[in-house]
Amino acid sequence: MTAAEPTVLATCGGLVGGSWDDSAHGPLQREAFRLARVPRTRAPRILHVNTAGGDQRSVEGGELAAARAAGVDATHLRFFPKRNVPSLRDAVLGVDVVWVSGGSVVNLLAVWRAHELDEVLHEAWLAGVVLAGGSAGALCWHAGGVTQSFGPQPSVVPDGLGFLPGSLGVHTDSDPARSPVFRAAVASGALPDGIELDEDTGVVYRGTELSEAVAARPTGGVVRVRRDPSADGGFRAERLVVRRLS
Repeated sequence: MTAAEPTVLATCGGLVGGSWDDSAHGPLQREAFRLARVPRTRAPRILHVNTAGGDQRSVEGGELAAARAAGVDATHLRFFPKRNVPSLRDAVLGVDVVWVSGGSVVNLLAVWRAHELDEVLHEAWLAGVVLAGGSAGALCWHAGGVTQSFGPQPSVVPDGLGFLPGSLGVHTDSDPARSPVFRAAVASGALPDGIELDEDTGVVYRGTELSEAVAARPTGGVVRVRRDPSADGGFRAERLVVRRLS
């Protein structure tokens, strides 16, 4: 079974500390499986894509341990030093959730497009595979956003995959330098209207429409930023109602 319609869960979160293992699936990853409507007769299937971080093997152990503890079948798609699967389509369309981790969204987009993974992911999205991830793995699905791919100073990346027409700002509460750049870009039209995420929060899109905002902790916030030339700064910011996950 797959999601009822094309679904994206864009977050600033993922694995958390486990009781016995170093890593466990956090509430946001569990939400991705709920959205995928996995039948109880089999284990959920997740594909980890760590392109943005350079496919570091050191992170894979924690992801696999978290999956084992949760009764989830986990696999990895790698592009460094070379691709590890013969068929991207089989690897992607055979899972319930694609989870993309953080790092450089600029590098991620370049590698994916070189391998035409963007086309495969679009097919999977339409087929009901839940596309999800944190930070760069959330920004990539949007038309654009703000990144530190070029260094510590936040800058605009205007050429995301564009499955979702809006933009995304991440790490809003933990990195105060990001929000002013994001809001200025929306105000100027360099980025379309979009969403800002605090740590441990996320947004669910059904089709291309925002369905709801979610959070894995009591204080996490989600803000919608819209261009408005009549407002101070050229934008308006609206805090959204957030459903708290357990």
